Amino acid sequence: MDFFAQQDLARRNTRLLTILFLAAVAGLILLTNAMVAAFLWWGDSYNLYAGQRGGWREFLSYFSWQRFGGIGLGIGATVALVSLVKWLQLASGGKVVAEAMGGTRVLPQTRDRAERRCLNIVDEMALAAGMPVPPVYVMNGERGINAFAAGVSPADAVIGVTRGTIEHLKRHELQGVIAHEFSHIINGDMRLNIRLAALLKGITFIGDVGYLLLRSSRHHRTGNDRDRKSGGPALPLLGLGLWISGWLGGLAAGFIKAAISRQKEYLADACAVQYTRDNSGIADALKVIGGYVPGSLVHAARADEMSHIFFGQIRHQLWQLFATHPPLSQRIRRLDPQWNGQYIERKVEHYREHASRPGAGEAGVGRAALVTAALAATEMAREAAEDNPEADADFGPEPDQLEQATAARHDLPLAFVRHSHEPLGATALVMALLLSPDTAVRKAQYALLRGTGIQGLEDLAHTFHEGVAQLDPGLRLPLLELCLPALKSQSAPQYQQFKRTLLGLIRADRRTDLREWCLYQLLRHYLDPEFVQVKPATARHRSLDKVRYSLRVVLSMLAYHGSGETETTFRLAADKLGYPALQLLPAEDCSLQAFARAVHQLADCYPLLKPPVLKAMSRAASADGTLSAVERELLASIAAVMDCPLPDALGNQATTRQ
Repeated sequence: MDFFAQQDLARRNTRLLTILFLAAVAGLILLTNAMVAAFLWWGDSYNLYAGQRGGWREFLSYFSWQRFGGIGLGIGATVALVSLVKWLQLASGGKVVAEAMGGTRVLPQTRDRAERRCLNIVDEMALAAGMPVPPVYVMNGERGINAFAAGVSPADAVIGVTRGTIEHLKRHELQGVIAHEFSHIINGDMRLNIRLAALLKGITFIGDVGYLLLRSSRHHRTGNDRDRKSGGPALPLLGLGLWISGWLGGLAAGFIKAAISRQKEYLADACAVQYTRDNSGIADALKVIGGYVPGSLVHAARADEMSHIFFGQIRHQLWQLFATHPPLSQRIRRLDPQWNGQYIERKVEHYREHASRPGAGEAGVGRAALVTAALAATEMAREAAEDNPEADADFGPEPDQLEQATAARHDLPLAFVRHSHEPLGATALVMALLLSPDTAVRKAQYALLRGTGIQGLEDLAHTFHEGVAQLDPGLRLPLLELCLPALKSQSAPQYQQFKRTLLGLIRADRRTDLREWCLYQLLRHYLDPEFVQVKPATARHRSLDKVRYSLRVVLSMLAYHGSGETETTFRLAADKLGYPALQLLPAEDCSLQAFARAVHQLADCYPLLKPPVLKAMSRAASADGTLSAVERELLASIAAVMDCPLPDALGNQATTRQ
């Protein structure tokens, strides 16, 4: 699956969305003009006792270009303002969408076994997708089986699931659903979905105004006799007209959702199969929805306006023309052509409202989604399912077993894995990664940690220092990724202090090296969207010719810091990109500042230009079949700044040389 081609398709769908939106607004302007003309005509030409005094010719006289322009400007400005306000609200990140629909964030410390298993699977899919683990939100009290991905970019994405999803799906079924949502993140569908929700809110707002006018007309009808004889019926007529306009706008919104969303669901289903290497997971999940009484229904108050972001249809759709999702049977047959038409039945349960709370458990489930452990857990689950086909969810290994598997796979101390699951421990581990080998500098860094006033931070960092210093260089990146979910659970003030402390440690020796730059860029890119409004990179360069010098800087930096021969590494990458005349820069021209500027310049390229750049870098860096730790961190940092999956996720598998 060419994810970047799908991102480019998402951009073209944005243009289609804009055209359909403008057509809908034009229709609203025409209809509203007709309603206003009817309002004025009715008020001037109708008497309760004498009846109508004028004909259609007089009605048409109430149309004027001046009024048409004024109404058009008013409608356009109103729709634009409402859409802008909605966009600013939703663009704050996926957590805003999840919380608006009643989602509760699942913390790594949770002891709920269904939530633990869900975190485990999200971790696993993040590994398969080559991206950091997004936060998970649960819609407690929702019995329907459904899920969604929300956000503007992969850095601020969240995964949302209903309680029914995590309680009733078996492990391989839940894997399929979560993989489906990850494909929406990678394919660029999330940003399109947020734009769609904002624009359609502007269209349906006119109907909301009409509804308010209809309600207020009841008070108007209690007025004096003069009102009842002349303009009394006009206000409900205007309200009814605007309400009808809003209703028609709602139909237009449904048509736009269907036009944009339905094909994307087929694509996401196919991507889920690619991630899980198994078509039975997502196919069985869809079969469960078909045989489960609540289906995929969601009753949250704000769910209707975001219906297009969900895994399944959130309302009963008698009119499939405007359904935001294809029929279940069609989705299943595309995944399982041999399906016999029988759905899978699951028992319905009622859930009480409960929330995940910090400190709810002593042991957390961290980044337990190891490929080996996941495969083992899936196999165990399927064996159990064969023994008891009517059973609901299977919850896999215990957290301690998963943590031990994580530590063994990454060759990390078990204590590091366990501390990475809570904010203080994760903070201390990140700080330990930045502690200098120079005693004097490290002493100043400890003083900085002491000055934060965070109890236990200095002691933990001091405790971790020796173990972190002895880690193989190739383990720094996995350890950092383990810490990201816990760091995202900080409060905004805590994160600002964390970031200031981080910069203070980096600047303690009055210089910044490449390793520190890579670590800071990875943390900034994946944590900033959680706490502050971040403007995504703007696609402004349609050709690599416009960033030729930036390419030269980045490729030269990679060549100088790689494990291979400098000139050969540079030449391989330049030739792969089709620039045989590009020359290696002198080492003195490859400063860290120039490199940082060049990477951010490349981030502004169009989506389809980015994968060739990353593939060329990966090919050059792994010319001998391996990637060194420095090369791996450098590629990961460049990919993060460019908002791209790592080269491994694109199919270039490489081993890490210590």
